Amino acid sequence: MSRDRDDEGRPRQSRPRDALGRPLPYGATGVEPVSEDPLPPLETVEEARRLLREGRPFSAHEVLEARWKAAPSPERDLWQGLAQVCVGITHLARGNETGGRRLVERGGERVEAYQHAGGPTYGLDLDEVLAWARGPHPGPSTG
Repeated sequence: MSRDRDDEGRPRQSRPRDALGRPLPYGATGVEPVSEDPLPPLETVEEARRLLREGRPFSAHEVLEARWKAAPSPERDLWQGLAQVCVGITHLARGNETGGRRLVERGGERVEAYQHAGGPTYGLDLDEVLAWARGPHPGPSTG
């Protein structure tokens, strides 16, 4: 089976996805895909926040992952950590409590390492992010 590719031949996912990033059949209606190209840091934060508010943590993860891969080395722990927290939220919402908690914890560790290094926060309250990452995370709602 061949991979989906963009006009320049780079692998790009064209299969529709639901709000939690699960693939849907080709031709189904999914959520609007996010760009795989990195946004500037402040726009990345705003877009990730918007997607989280809309219940789309997987898409927030994709936006943060694009920024992480394009970020200067000293900022990579911030962006990778935030991306891991969002994909952890995704796993929790999908019912994978163990994997979700581990990803949130690992993401929090990266954000904490970045915070100790003292880089720019781009309007994020890293103490709040860390408090959430260290806190209890309930499994998916049953009601």
